[in-house]
Amino acid sequence: VDDVPEFALVHFSPGNEIRIRAREAVPLNQWTHLAATYDGSSRANGMLFYINGKLADTEVVRDHLYRDIVYRADWGDDVGAKDGVSEFGVVVGGRHNDASYKEGLVDEFFFFDKTLSAPEMNQWALNMDGSKPEDWFDWYIREKDEPARAAHAELHKARTEENILSGEAVDLMVMEEKTGPRRPTHILNRGQFNEPKEEVQPGVLESIFPFSAELPRNRLGYARWLIDPKHPLTSRVAVNRIWQLFFGRGLVVTAEDFGTQGQLPSHPELLDWLAVHFVESGWNVKGLCREIVLSATYRQSARPKESRVLLDDPENRLLARGPRQRLSAEQIRDLALSTSGLLSREVGGKSVKPYQPPGLWEESGTQHEYVQDHGDKLYRRSMYTFWRRTMPPPSMTVFDAPTREFCKVRRERTSTPMQSLVLMNDPQLIEAGRVLAERLVKTYPDSDSGRVRDAYRLLTSRSPEPEQARVLESYLADERAQMSAHPDLGKALLTGNGESPIETGLSESEVAATAMMVHLLMDFSETTIKP
Repeated sequence: VDDVPEFALVHFSPGNEIRIRAREAVPLNQWTHLAATYDGSSRANGMLFYINGKLADTEVVRDHLYRDIVYRADWGDDVGAKDGVSEFGVVVGGRHNDASYKEGLVDEFFFFDKTLSAPEMNQWALNMDGSKPEDWFDWYIREKDEPARAAHAELHKARTEENILSGEAVDLMVMEEKTGPRRPTHILNRGQFNEPKEEVQPGVLESIFPFSAELPRNRLGYARWLIDPKHPLTSRVAVNRIWQLFFGRGLVVTAEDFGTQGQLPSHPELLDWLAVHFVESGWNVKGLCREIVLSATYRQSARPKESRVLLDDPENRLLARGPRQRLSAEQIRDLALSTSGLLSREVGGKSVKPYQPPGLWEESGTQHEYVQDHGDKLYRRSMYTFWRRTMPPPSMTVFDAPTREFCKVRRERTSTPMQSLVLMNDPQLIEAGRVLAERLVKTYPDSDSGRVRDAYRLLTSRSPEPEQARVLESYLADERAQMSAHPDLGKALLTGNGESPIETGLSESEVAATAMMVHLLMDFSETTIKP
C-alpha cells in the first residue's frame, strides 16, 4: 500500500468507534510489520500503533467509543447482521462501506489476549535493536508485580460492569451544535437546492418578541427566548393545552394554531391571567392543574341549569357548565387494566405488542409480521404500546387515536357503534373484566350488592344510585341463571380471552355472571365519559 495505515475499534452502531491513523506511510513493495495495542479504556489514547516494532506517531481520527466492542446476542438480533448471517470478528485491510485493501498481501496475523509492551513489540517484529532493562517495566507490572496485577483485575471488573450497563442502554438520537464556523444558509430559488440566493442568519419573528443581543444565536439562545417571561406565546400555548386536557377544548379552540388562521380566545383575560400565573409559579404544571380542578368553573355540574344554555352554547364555549368528554383511547384501556389489577406499574423500557386481531399487518401489504408479546408486557400502560406509523393499534383507532404520520395536538372525539363493539368484545377488556369479576366474587361470595357497589365505584369513581344498584343486581341475577343453565357459555367466556391465569376454586357461573355485569359497566357512559 502507498497510504498511511489505520487501526479501528468499532461497536455495531454508526459512529461508535475509535480510529487512529499513523502519520507515516507504509513503503511499497516490501514487507512491513504492523501492530497495535489497546488497553480497554474506550479512549483513543489507550491505543498504540507500531510499525516494524517502533512506536508510530499517530493522529486520532475518531474518539467516540461508548459501548463494548464485544457482541452480545441480547443487544438485538439485527446488530451486526446481514441477510440473517452475523458478521463479527476482526477485519484486516478494510471494513464495510469503506475502501478495501487491494493488490497487496497479508501474512501471519496474530491476536494476543494482553497488551504487549514496547520491547515485546520490538522483538515480535524481529527488530535487532537492543532494549534496556528499564524498558521492560510495563511487562514486569503486568506479569510479576502482584499489587499491580490485583489493581488491573479490579479495573477490568469495573470496565466489564460499565460495558454491560452501557450495552443495555437504549440509543437515542440527539442534536448538538456544530463545532467550527457556521455553515452558510441561503434562501433557495423556488426551493431548488442548486439555486441559492441571498444568505440568511439565525433569527426569530421580531414582531412577536425581540431577540436579545445578549443571547447566543443558537438553539440555547432560542430556548431562552422562548421561556422569557415577556414572551407572549409560550406560556399561553402551554396553559391552553393543559386547559384542553381538562375541558376537552382550549380557551383557544385551535390549540395547534395561535396565528392569524386560528380562532380568537373565548376568554382572553382568563388566558392572560393563567399564562402570567404559570410563569410566576416557575412553570409549575402540577400547580396549574390543581388551580384548574379546584376552580368553581371546573367543579360545575355537566348538566346545564337551563335548557336554553344548551341551545345557545352547545359547545360550552362560555363555560356555563362543567366539562363532559369521553376518555382518550389510551385512558379507556388503562382504566380497564387498572381496575382489574392487571396493569403493570413498570416505568420505562421498550415498546410492547399486546393483543391485536391476526393478519392486520400482513393483509396491509407490508412485509412485517406482528408478533404478540406475553406475560406482563401485555399489561403495560398504553403509552408503551408499539405503534406502526401508518397502522396504529386498531382498538385505539376506533377511539379516535390518530396515526403517527403527523403531529396532532387536538384529537377529534366521535361516538360510533364500533366503540361499543370494542368495549364489549376486545380481548384485553374481556380479560380485565374477568379478572375484576374474580376479585369481586372472592371478596363478596354471597353479596350481589357488594359486587355491584364495588364494581360501579371502581369504574365510575362514585357509588351507584339506589335505582342503578337495583338494575345491576337484577342483571347479575339474570346472568347467573343464564350461566347456570348454559355452563358452556361461561366456560368460553372465562377461558377464551386473555393469557392471565384463571383463579381456581371459584364457581365458573358466578365469575362469568359477574364478568358480564362488569362488561356492562365498561360500556356505560359514566365509565368512558368524564363528567
